[in-house]
Amino acid sequence: MKIALGVTGGIAAYKAAELVRLLQDRGMRVQVVMTRAAQEFVRPLTFAALSGEKVITDLFGAGAEEPNIDSAVEHIAVAQAIDALVVAPATADVIAKFAHGEANDFLTTLFLATTAPVVVAPAMNVNMWENAATQANIQTLRARGVNIVEPDSGYLACGMVGAGRLAANETIVQAVLRALHAEQDLAGETILVTAGPTREPIDPVRYIGNRSSGKMGYALAEAALRRGAKVILISGPASIKPPASAEVVQVQTAAEMRDAVHANLERATMVIKAAAVADFTVRQAAGEKIKRNGPLTLELEPTVDILKEISARKGSRLVIGFAAETTNVLANARKKLESKSLDAIVLNDVSQPGIGFDSERNAVTIVTPAGVENVPETSKWEVAHRVLDAIVKLKAERHASSTRH
Repeated sequence: MKIALGVTGGIAAYKAAELVRLLQDRGMRVQVVMTRAAQEFVRPLTFAALSGEKVITDLFGAGAEEPNIDSAVEHIAVAQAIDALVVAPATADVIAKFAHGEANDFLTTLFLATTAPVVVAPAMNVNMWENAATQANIQTLRARGVNIVEPDSGYLACGMVGAGRLAANETIVQAVLRALHAEQDLAGETILVTAGPTREPIDPVRYIGNRSSGKMGYALAEAALRRGAKVILISGPASIKPPASAEVVQVQTAAEMRDAVHANLERATMVIKAAAVADFTVRQAAGEKIKRNGPLTLELEPTVDILKEISARKGSRLVIGFAAETTNVLANARKKLESKSLDAIVLNDVSQPGIGFDSERNAVTIVTPAGVENVPETSKWEVAHRVLDAIVKLKAERHASSTRH
């Protein structure tokens, strides 16, 4: 996991040296990006020695280095390579530039170019922090999804007392872990995840299938592993590589998926049923390839409702289903939630173009008995974590309820 650490020109810049070490202790690679003002407080060599990485100080190269195409697009390469951008300390100046979309150095350009989570830890004089312009800029960044680590209060370098002191480095690290969804809040859980399509054979070379790529289920499996869970991944045919640490069971048909689910259910403390299982299978598949001699009639029969069977055996497990709908989407999802006794259902409106099946992006609605949470279009990785966030919340609510009773 790679982090870009932006260091700006404030007296707290020296604290970023310790932050590098703390992030490295969490297994992260750290590449430091310094503004020109930051270099007046700490030399780039300090960060290069600590990080073992090139320290970026200029948008088009520095010193005797001639600007070239590599340096001109380096901010794009870094933006695509990082898992998070952390800016600590962040001055009022750089916060204003971020809020207003200015891009006149490497750090501000990187901020605009990256789609990775951003964590900003402000540090400045108390009056600057409380100024209406700064607070408006902070609110703008928050509204755009930037994670703000509030400054501490206390004695400031300028001699004043109040809010504006850089938050403790451990606080910043925890904010980074939250932004990366790297908390271990699923440690001790064994999560059974189903993913991908099923293939229902017509003859030895043909089958009935669907457009599911397995990407959503695989993202859920990887995200759950990242958050400390043990994962049993039961997957239909998919062309993507499963997470290395997951226990993977490969299946082809709905019947095989059903058997694999029941064989592993007792080991699971949670179930996430993200697979797009075929609703119908051919009653009698041909033993030989069917020749193209005219119209073909297939006799279909419904497949077993695996999710309903799981719910009948759920016990104390949390069971989360997925629903791909095209019409009356919310009403249909609520009906499935109730009829199958689910703890939550994740609704995909697959009528929307460019998301859902066979896409890197998705937009879902998480429906629980308590209410509805809309997750606007984003990466399937982020959707996976939003679903897991909802599961963690359900788990906490169940624990609180059992404690009261």
